[in-house]
Amino acid sequence: MARKDGGLRFQPSGGTRTPQVPVGKKQKLTVERLAADGRGISFVEGRTWFISGALAGEQVEARVLGAQGKVVQARVERILSASPERRTEPCVHARVCGGCSLQHMPHADQLALKQRMLAEQLSRLAGLEPREWAAPLVGPELGYRRRARIAVRWDQKAKRLDVGFRAAASQAIIAINDCPVLVQPLQPILRALPVTLAALAKPQAIGHVELFSGTACAVLVRHTSALPDVDLAALRNFCAEQGAQLWLQGKGEPQPDQSVQPLRYAVQGEGLSLAYRPGDFVQVNQPVNDAMIAQALDWLTPQADERVLDLFCGLGNFALPLARRVRELVAVEGVQAMVERAAKNAEDNGLGNAHFYQADLSKPLADAAWAKGGFAAVLLDPPRDGALQVVQHVAKLGAARVLYVSCNPATLARDSAELQAQGYRLERAGILDMFPQTAHVEAMALFVRQ
Repeated sequence: MARKDGGLRFQPSGGTRTPQVPVGKKQKLTVERLAADGRGISFVEGRTWFISGALAGEQVEARVLGAQGKVVQARVERILSASPERRTEPCVHARVCGGCSLQHMPHADQLALKQRMLAEQLSRLAGLEPREWAAPLVGPELGYRRRARIAVRWDQKAKRLDVGFRAAASQAIIAINDCPVLVQPLQPILRALPVTLAALAKPQAIGHVELFSGTACAVLVRHTSALPDVDLAALRNFCAEQGAQLWLQGKGEPQPDQSVQPLRYAVQGEGLSLAYRPGDFVQVNQPVNDAMIAQALDWLTPQADERVLDLFCGLGNFALPLARRVRELVAVEGVQAMVERAAKNAEDNGLGNAHFYQADLSKPLADAAWAKGGFAAVLLDPPRDGALQVVQHVAKLGAARVLYVSCNPATLARDSAELQAQGYRLERAGILDMFPQTAHVEAMALFVRQ
């Protein structure tokens, strides 16, 4: 039996609900200032708009990407009145590709933005300012990426394979034949790859493709089902033509298609060569990585009679240069496979005073066997979620100096407050421009025990 309508109408508590801004709507906006990540900020009818691709003082037409409550995410569609600071983007795809967000901003302004972001996070979250600000550590603003992930998707309805980079705030794939931020050896591979993949007998089996440049180039093909022999042959021919190694990844770890020489990268000025495999973490920017290592050694001032600890050591990027300067280097990493590769890298480079251990770095470290005897200095290079559990106990290791390399200013600031509580002073800090043309900020901070 149908319920009768009694004629009463109820509203949710709080009054009428404000209509949401629809995705795709275009809106003319005046940009008042920049957010910490470089997006423009505008205020319209009680809402705060964050506009990718805008500069302070500009009038723009923006398209809504998404909205929640009083916050609207948008992207510039048309510049109505440009800022004098605006520059022509080096890449024709910059306004649609999701890889770079700051190409419209001069490089010097990008650096200033990142410096402000780091300073604001340290001040707001930790109440800290270093005794000395270091100049930004920079390299080339283009042609720096030695690794790239290529998106691949089979369009079942159109019977078409889309190959390229993800669009900003979208799952759409932008076809790109030239990427100015990639290193030169990867450019011809990027240009030729879409045609090769589209010609495969079973292109829908391809998940994504990754490109690597080191002592050799490599192409990693991630496949979601078995590849036919004819497709394997096509991929082998493609890599042979490009002078690149072919690696394949199904359900397990990446494997070389054929027996190949290990991929390596050199640490300039150190006489060191580190082997890696596709899937391992490697800094994408070699010039800045080399400069970062040199700066870390300069700030930490390791001495020949010291015992030093490297946490989150990965392949040994910092551990091996440190080992060349100290009596003993202890390096710790959470992933056993990386520990084994780092130890092999030390052996290959003739470093017998470096010792590598696997440990859960979310737990206290002072009671570990390798921590007995303490350390003169500690270097840590954690992932984005930081190293709070480690720094809560770092004073127990006896270190007089702590060098923190960070890829997230927010967690660096949080952990800096903890180090300060343990008696460490923030002596020096600065940004590392590992990802030019993006708002991503890496930083280095030196703490000295008072």
